[in-house]
Amino acid sequence: MSYMLLILEDPAQRDTRSRAEGEAVFQRMVDFAEDLKKQDKLLAVESLASQKSGARVQVRGGKAQVLDGPFAEAKEMVGGFFLLDVGTREEALAIARACPAAEWATVEVRETAPCYL
Repeated sequence: MSYMLLILEDPAQRDTRSRAEGEAVFQRMVDFAEDLKKQDKLLAVESLASQKSGARVQVRGGKAQVLDGPFAEAKEMVGGFFLLDVGTREEALAIARACPAAEWATVEVRETAPCYL
């Protein structure tokens, strides 16, 4: 079964860290991903840049709208993700609890499925 762990973080929190603190946090996440890879549970992982450089696209009535970041109304942003291949939801939850990001962000656990389910 595939599960995605979405790392949901406060958009302002990255600016509160020094470069060294940010690099240390990032290394903890890299190490966590390497451990999952060794266990053959990791399908994909990425860290995402700040939403400051992001954009949102909507098409309504055939007309596209592009909104460039930062997004002032956002209370949280997706800071990254892990795509897992595990046997059960409980296993995915256990991995989420062990994820270093759970200490400073929220780790949302979602099973992958067609969008009509």
